[in-house]
Amino acid sequence: MFVDQVKFKVKAGKGGDGMVGFRREKYVPNGGPSGGDGGHGGNVVFKVDTGMSTLMDFKYKKQFKAENGGNGANKKMTGASAPDLVVSVPDGTTIYNSETGEPIADLTKSNDEVVIAKGGRGGRGNVHFATPKNSAPEIAENGEPGQEMEIELQLRLLADVGLVGFPSAGKSTLLSAITSSKPKVAQYHFTTIVPNLGIVRNHDGNDFVIADLPGLIEGASKGVGLGFEFLRHIQRTRVILHVVDMSGIEGRDPYDDYQKINHELANFDESLLKRPQIIVASKMDMPDAKANLELFKQELADHNDHVASEIVPISSVTHTGLKELIRETSQALDKSPKFPIMGAEEAKENKEVVYHADEDEKPFTLTKDEDGTWVLSGDKIERVIQMANTEHEQGVLRLARKLRGMGVDQALRDAGAKNGDLVSILDFTFSYVE
Repeated sequence: MFVDQVKFKVKAGKGGDGMVGFRREKYVPNGGPSGGDGGHGGNVVFKVDTGMSTLMDFKYKKQFKAENGGNGANKKMTGASAPDLVVSVPDGTTIYNSETGEPIADLTKSNDEVVIAKGGRGGRGNVHFATPKNSAPEIAENGEPGQEMEIELQLRLLADVGLVGFPSAGKSTLLSAITSSKPKVAQYHFTTIVPNLGIVRNHDGNDFVIADLPGLIEGASKGVGLGFEFLRHIQRTRVILHVVDMSGIEGRDPYDDYQKINHELANFDESLLKRPQIIVASKMDMPDAKANLELFKQELADHNDHVASEIVPISSVTHTGLKELIRETSQALDKSPKFPIMGAEEAKENKEVVYHADEDEKPFTLTKDEDGTWVLSGDKIERVIQMANTEHEQGVLRLARKLRGMGVDQALRDAGAKNGDLVSILDFTFSYVE
């Protein structure tokens, strides 16, 4: 099964918890704190595996989760850092943030890799909180939570040349004639239901990869037929071979077909019509093909149509015109640059994804439940709660100071909170006291 689009969640590992510990050794009367730090949580890393060709491995898996870091130990021992979770993807995979729709990375080369979700740092042990006034602190931090997000993977085949055209226009037959590929060919529409790739061996050594995409029909860019599922694969191609059936055996107008396909390409991505396009006049071995080709050329001239740069008549059955087509395609490739996926190329330049917080973002929001409980929420304050170690009194006091410093007390006071009101953050609840 060919799968080229999937959604799932990724979650990096939580950092290990810091430890509250003290030296208790013989002949060491004033041992002091010795709680170690937690280890770093594992990152979620996506890496190109050239042996993969589809996203089938992700179809039935809904979450990828890295391991948590190890907890700190006594004698200032740091917990073990968790290994990264490396997820293999085929080359040509673009990774999107499902929530925002923004591209995160575009992986197109062997061994390309990117950190999608960063693991949390380990919490500090009590050895870091010793002061002249508090030489035996019972304070430690819990590990920082790992980043998590829902992502979407889209696979776009890494082909230099894309074959487009109506069903049964002769694309698969052409692919089999100029490459060693053996696509399914039959006398009915939608023989091709998945993209087929082939390599054209050029006598000058400039070989190129060509993709036969499932036949487009009118309305494909809006989800009609098979074309909508595979239009994205044309986005990486540098040259488009527009295969037009000149035989007329189905009673279709070649110029009308040509216009409709270009209309669907433009509806999907306007930049596609700016790429070099060669019209491949197929099935020229049929009786009416030459007359239909002349009418087609006249229609192009009458409409002043310059989307395509060249018309190459061919017959895949008799191999007529194939050498000329390969030569023209190779020359077009020499002049055509690569077309990156918009927005993803910039993200790809950074091997590690950086999540920028809004500088004006509030540290928390305050709302009131129906039962009268005040509810604090927000990434920043929730992270403070998750990293607070409340098993010791000093840890609770430190948390209270941090919340006060963030303005929680003042916000509750301004909102009209009264002594004894319950305040909730995640699963942590406390009473408000003025």
